Amino acid sequence: MFESLKFHKRGKALQAAEDRPVEDARYVVVDTELTGLHEKKDSIVSIGALRMTGGRIYPGKTFYRLVNPETEFRAESVVIHGITPSDVREKPGIGAALSEFLGFCGDDIVVGHCIYIDLNFINREMKRLFKSPLRNPVLDTFSLYEWLRKKLASHKAFAVPLRERSLPGIADYFGIPVNGAHNALMDAFITAQLFQKFLPLLQDAGIRSIGDLLRVGNPSKGGDRFRSAGEAMSF
Repeated sequence: MFESLKFHKRGKALQAAEDRPVEDARYVVVDTELTGLHEKKDSIVSIGALRMTGGRIYPGKTFYRLVNPETEFRAESVVIHGITPSDVREKPGIGAALSEFLGFCGDDIVVGHCIYIDLNFINREMKRLFKSPLRNPVLDTFSLYEWLRKKLASHKAFAVPLRERSLPGIADYFGIPVNGAHNALMDAFITAQLFQKFLPLLQDAGIRSIGDLLRVGNPSKGGDRFRSAGEAMSF
């Protein structure tokens, strides 16, 4: 369905895919846990993902892998996600995990919260191992939140000021339980529920097509705003 989007080609096939309604889209919602946030000195320690079609979440269609990381653990990251060196000593390296992850994603749209962080680490390894970055279309739920907050400023969903714009903070604001946060699969599930909450709001704001959704959910926009706001980021 998204083969033309995957390779970023222009033409009738891409236009046809972008013109399809949002409810027809297939998504893989992803999160990673890291040894730390330094883009060159840290690495992925776990990947979690699950499938969605339109607004439907499939809890039984999940992906979760612990990874023996390329770099040493930072003590502060272990405190956050609870994964220790002994937990991953016998686990496969990032190459095997990414190969399986790519198979799980197929051509679906990849969704994440502040996903530019995950992409920085995924694409670094993709380029090193496979000579190419991730080619799937990508959506950022933080970008969607920021866009919706401005577009629907008078909507009841945004009537109360948000105290914290992290994933747990926004999820809690929309009534989503955040127990188990900082496990990659659980964070992916929280992100999927948040995206599920956003879909009817996006429809209220006039977002009907996959192309429009990809435009307003551009991860670079949310990443720039998140960095400029000085928000704390998790590993």
